[in-house]
Amino acid sequence: MCAAALLLLVIGASARPLFGATRTATAPVLTAAEIGFAQDMTVHHQQALLLAQRLDPAADQPVRRVAQEIEYSQRYEIGIMQGWLRLAQAAPTAREPMAWMASDMAGHGHHGSAATTSGTALPSIGAAMPGMAAPAELDRLSVARGLDGEILFLQLMLRHHQGGITMAQAIIEQTRTGAVLDVAREMLLTQRKEIGFLSALLVARNAEPLPFP
Repeated sequence: MCAAALLLLVIGASARPLFGATRTATAPVLTAAEIGFAQDMTVHHQQALLLAQRLDPAADQPVRRVAQEIEYSQRYEIGIMQGWLRLAQAAPTAREPMAWMASDMAGHGHHGSAATTSGTALPSIGAAMPGMAAPAELDRLSVARGLDGEILFLQLMLRHHQGGITMAQAIIEQTRTGAVLDVAREMLLTQRKEIGFLSALLVARNAEPLPFP
């Protein structure tokens, strides 16, 4: 993602005026769906960071490289989304996770509760997010080594990205805010490219992806 995305953050926030025509009324910076997306995608991204951090440090260089690239891009996107939420004076996480796309979740599977980068499970936050790894899967990844560790990481991250794409597509259908559209579309492009890398690395290890959804 280019540095212009940060400018889009400010432009997108200012596109919806903080104050309306009268001094007694205020207009929201972001819609409820946009706020929900930023809150929930932040949690989703945080688990991607956790997956990258739990990869075997001795994994082959191509696997470590893709993990590092994912970690970098998703940290950057977390910063953008949390910036939106601060401008909107919204909480960093949602009281009702995934409510913004609840109608789109029918038929989409999920895989347990979320976890933060500190490793703390958040069963109510992320329990309905597509592609999320279950706590038991995170525990397995923490101790997996060698080829088994590489395969498990690639499988979990690939499924995680598929879930992220589902969420990005959902907000694209609901938003008209330029900055949100641009970032969501960039997420689609980036994660599809990374899925290509993850899939190729799985094929090279004679392994299959996990079912999704």
